[in-house]
Order: sequence, then C-alpha cells, then structure tokens
Amino acid sequence: MSTDTPRATTAPPPGLLAVIDMQRVFAEPDSPWCTPRFAEAVAGVRRLLPAFAGRAVFTRFVAPERPEGAWRAYYDRWPFALRAPDARLWQLVDELTDEERDLVDAPTFGKWGPELAARLGTDGRLVLAGVSTDCCVLSTALAAADAGVEVLVAADACAGADDESHAKALHVLDLYRPLVRVVTVDEILGT
Repeated sequence: MSTDTPRATTAPPPGLLAVIDMQRVFAEPDSPWCTPRFAEAVAGVRRLLPAFAGRAVFTRFVAPERPEGAWRAYYDRWPFALRAPDARLWQLVDELTDEERDLVDAPTFGKWGPELAARLGTDGRLVLAGVSTDCCVLSTALAAADAGVEVLVAADACAGADDESHAKALHVLDLYRPLVRVVTVDEILGT
C-alpha cells in the first residue's frame, strides 16, 4: 500500500482555444508585419496547448485571390501579401507545428464565423491567444461576443503591433465585460 498522497488534479479549462494567426509573416523580423513580442506570445500559447488538447484550432490570415471593395486599397498598401495560401509567409511558425493542427483560414481580420462557431458548439467559451492583439484578436473577440459567446483573451499569450497598441487593445477589450474578459494564462490554467 502506497503512502504517497495523491496529487490534486485540476480539471482542464472549459471551451475552445483559438490561436489567432501565429504565422511567419508576423514573426520574422524582416516582415513589414513583424510583431515585436511574437516569441512571448508563442510561449504563452505553448503553455495553453496541453490544457486544450483536442480543443484547439489555429487560424491563418490569408490573402484573397482577388481583393474586393476596401480590401483593394489595403493590398495596394501591402502588395507583398498578395500570395497564395500555401506561400511561406502564411505558414504557422515552426514552434507551433510539432503536430497536426486544426486550421481555419480566412481573408479577414476577424476569424469568428461559421467554422469557429461549429468547432465551439453551443454555450461554449472561446479562449483567444495570438496576434495581433490590436487587429485580428480584437476583431475575432468582438464578433464572437456579439454572437453571445463568452470570450477570454489571454493577454500574455497575445502580442500587438507594438506595446502601446497591445495595451490599448486589451483596455478596449476589457470594456466589453462580462462578454469579453482579459485574463492571464495562469488564470486560464487555474495556477
């Protein structure tokens, strides 16, 4: 008979983890869209992934084949990004490709839509991490909240275009309580 005291186990956090746009185009220093604290966001995402095993989806921002409407002006400004979805710049970073990933591609900033909704199911919680806090994470969070989804944004698993933009986006997101809550990885993991 063992005298070891059993360790308390923490139940996995509820919901679906959506890792937003952790792609080379936002990671590489020579990219016009480089996110300075990308590596810190990767570290936060890697801490979250084990707790969301089988309940994580990765999104990718990809250029449309033919930009329409206001997107034409956007790609006039950023012509380097008009690449096919299989282009290197749209690939997930190596640090997050150690196994098969559930992917959702979209040519929009916000990734909330039928594909994420189907993965989440009804009455679920959406946990967001990724880049950039001030663009694609923000757009995804607000659209999901409008759809009635409880959204948690893992502040220390996100990165913005710069520190000031990251902080401002987190402040704006926190104004949407209780629909959107800005939290830490430790809070999500219950540590």
